[in-house]
Amino acid sequence: MTDRRLWSYKEIAAHIRVQPDTVRSYRKHGLLPDPDHVEGGKPYWYADTVRAWVAARPGNRGRRD
Repeated sequence: MTDRRLWSYKEIAAHIRVQPDTVRSYRKHGLLPDPDHVEGGKPYWYADTVRAWVAARPGNRGRRD
């Protein structure tokens, strides 16, 4: 089953337990995948895109949420 909900910086931050500004910094430094959707200049990612990115992040150590 795919999760096509769109997440903003806020939802991504809550998922990985950091502040939204940290997620913005990740994007600025090329550490976040390209957004799946942009609306009104604001980027959004599918929940599945974020989960795949989290699973592949260095230091993840197999963490499951």
